[in-house]
Amino acid sequence: MNEQRRTGSADSTAGSRHVGFFVTCLVDLFRPSVGFAAIALLEKAGCRVAVPNAQVCCGQPAYNAGDRRDAQAIARNVIAAFETFPYVVAPSGSCTGMIREHYPKLFAEDPDMRGRAEDLAGRTWELMSFLVDVLGVTDTDAPAFPRKVTYHDSCSGYRELGIKAQPRLLLAGVPEMELAEISQPEVCCGFGGTFCVKYPDISNKMVTDKAEDIAGTGAGTVLGGDLGCLLNIAGKLKRMGATVEARHVAEVLAGMADRPGIGDSEG
Repeated sequence: MNEQRRTGSADSTAGSRHVGFFVTCLVDLFRPSVGFAAIALLEKAGCRVAVPNAQVCCGQPAYNAGDRRDAQAIARNVIAAFETFPYVVAPSGSCTGMIREHYPKLFAEDPDMRGRAEDLAGRTWELMSFLVDVLGVTDTDAPAFPRKVTYHDSCSGYRELGIKAQPRLLLAGVPEMELAEISQPEVCCGFGGTFCVKYPDISNKMVTDKAEDIAGTGAGTVLGGDLGCLLNIAGKLKRMGATVEARHVAEVLAGMADRPGIGDSEG
């Protein structure tokens, strides 16, 4: 996604709602429509949104692999890229959690960088949480989505950021949608970034259990707030032969769910 500055239906507080949008690697490379949906939601809520070209990965893969040096280098770039924005928003609990919870720890022995990391951490929000908890949005005026859906709570979003009620509040306003909860919505899908590479057998068992739980609801769509989880779940559902599509929650709330689901053919 190229750098862009957009002016939506901003009100008198729009200056304080200038948002730097952190696209995330997976959205940029695999599902750009999630980014455009997120920006549409932010603009509709009265924000001015910018997407800095200088942004890169949040550094989580390097951090999880124990590569502290590269993780710090990546974090320095992100901190510099978003230094001037009152708010930074990402459509991912995982990347948001990395910035909010782990950036300050990365620079524990560097007082100057630790201060800058803590400042960024305090301005960074996951999309659903920002809409509900900061902007007070309760309804996105989404078009009808006449399907039975279920929802997967990602580990980072749920455990690090406390995100659970927020997406469900916004989904409650979508006409003709029925939400059927899976039996264990907060259980990990087995992706975990590098976890699925290091421990493929364990990861496969976890995503198999998750996919079976999702299919058991009878829902035709599984929604979530983290693309990594959704890519993992979508792949397993297809290998199982389940007729359940996967979508990022922002796509439905923004009325941009007219393209194929994650991992489905565009043809």
